[in-house]
Amino acid sequence: MARIPLLQMSGISLTFGGDPVFSGLDLVVQPGDRVALVGRNGSGKSTLMKVMAGLVEADQGDIVIPPGKSVGYMEQDPTMAGFATLGDYASSGLEPGELYKVERAGEGLKFDPARPVDTASGGERRRAALAKLMAEAPDLMLLDEPTNHLDIEAIAWLERELGATRAAFVLISHDRAFLRALTRATLWIDRGAVRRQEQGFEGFEAWRDKVWDEEDQQRHKLNRLIKSEARWAVEGISARRKRNQGRVRALQALRAERASQIKRQGSAAMALESGPKSGRKVIEAKGVSKAFGDHQIVRNFDLLVQRGDRVAFVGPNGVGKTTLLKILLGQESPDEGSVNLGTNLEVAVFDQTRAQLDPEMTLWDSLTGDPEMRVSGKADQVMVGGQPKHVVGYLKEFLFDEQQARAAVKSLSGGEKARLLLAKLMAKPSNMLVLDEPTNDLDVETLDLLQELLDDYDGTVLLVSHDRDFLDRVATTTIAMEGNGRATVYAGGWSDYIVQRGDHTELKEEKTKSSKPKIKQDAKPKTGLSFSEKHRLEKLPSEIARLEAEIAKLEELMSDPELFTREPVKFQKATDALVERQEKLSASEEEWLALEEKAEGQ
Repeated sequence: MARIPLLQMSGISLTFGGDPVFSGLDLVVQPGDRVALVGRNGSGKSTLMKVMAGLVEADQGDIVIPPGKSVGYMEQDPTMAGFATLGDYASSGLEPGELYKVERAGEGLKFDPARPVDTASGGERRRAALAKLMAEAPDLMLLDEPTNHLDIEAIAWLERELGATRAAFVLISHDRAFLRALTRATLWIDRGAVRRQEQGFEGFEAWRDKVWDEEDQQRHKLNRLIKSEARWAVEGISARRKRNQGRVRALQALRAERASQIKRQGSAAMALESGPKSGRKVIEAKGVSKAFGDHQIVRNFDLLVQRGDRVAFVGPNGVGKTTLLKILLGQESPDEGSVNLGTNLEVAVFDQTRAQLDPEMTLWDSLTGDPEMRVSGKADQVMVGGQPKHVVGYLKEFLFDEQQARAAVKSLSGGEKARLLLAKLMAKPSNMLVLDEPTNDLDVETLDLLQELLDDYDGTVLLVSHDRDFLDRVATTTIAMEGNGRATVYAGGWSDYIVQRGDHTELKEEKTKSSKPKIKQDAKPKTGLSFSEKHRLEKLPSEIARLEAEIAKLEELMSDPELFTREPVKFQKATDALVERQEKLSASEEEWLALEEKAEGQ
């Protein structure tokens, strides 16, 4: 017997500002579906979810929800007018006997139902909206970035609840570990088309790359056919008085087909501008203690941060991660102990609250009005890495179009605001990055690029994040803040911390659906390689091969005996480049050898 869909969309079309978001979209959600909704920032994920929830009306098409079935949507910016407390809002619409569900969700999601709405932060409001949805338990839950503003413990609670629910859900999230653990199917929005694969997020990237590869092959074949037909059209004129009009029309149709193809959006051309090297010792903290009344943030804490370290701070919301970060940066004084900063530090900060962005300013003014980016006498240029660039050209590097340049910051999606903040951050030379929840709202491709940039960054990184996958990819040291002043330093990223803490059950659950290699849970976890070292060891062979190829090209160029006298500047540049790459090759080979020896336990 065929199942009756919980939600069926047929022929959905929607246009904003003249540009179609969707056209002729068909979509079905079945009972028990656990669907990842993925796509680039600005592709229409949140819009599609609002259409599914009935909050945005499509221009054309039909949406059918069977009688007796319910669809619930977690509001990003819930309207709480008329409610005194977060608990009043979260429990609205529930029967008296169901109020315990809100209290239970409040404990898991860590929000206080008694908190007055007027004093609640944006994060607390979103957690209340999520608690409301979980308590209502509709047949289909629509969850748009539910892990934003949740700490790792709350994310784990939500993951368990969704894993146990019998309801269907569609889930937008930047958190790879969360998506891998929960989803069984994937909806991919790409240039207005929605594709579905009956496999969870685990298989998304391989599927996406295959689709794009097939698309590139088809485009290549089309380009060859057009080139061939165009040659015939030109060469045939001299041989014939009359052209074959049918063939000419076919050539025009081929060109029209190519013109109608929507070009894939490229990756953001992000590049971190490294400043002068800092001293070898970046931060040294000894015996640091800090408390606010009875709330002990840290007690007798020691830490040495050296140039190039990637230090992650993890722990529950409110435990004091940001306070400890400020103490280590010299922005706040400890009650006891000392903090010494290294020499020549140039710090760039990514703030999770986006406080550096004025919502009323345009993107253009947000960049040109920044004193550190302003170019004297040039209203249309910004200073990027010491060189002037046109503001629109620089915005395009971060995937903003010319129309958006004059739009208000408040019109941007969460991911677009994050990209704008990265544009401001990356224009300024630095040798230490402070990243406070940088992964919120970013799409998978931009997260990958950010991770690669951090891998190649010459400076030091201090990172606060609840994204377990990102922590594993980036961190070389993890500081776990567990309350009551306890702050413990562990080698490696999140998975390494879990192993060293001895919580093998949690690690096993997280890795069950992960594509990453399982980490051996030995009694002596500090032997062998950390997660970050394993990742580095995997990357080094391709890096060495690339350097060898570049050296071979440079040596071939310099083998020309006339190059020095004919083009002395080019010869000198090639010489400098050859020396630089030979040094990098030697360093990479030594690093590979050291990691191989460590991996083998030598």
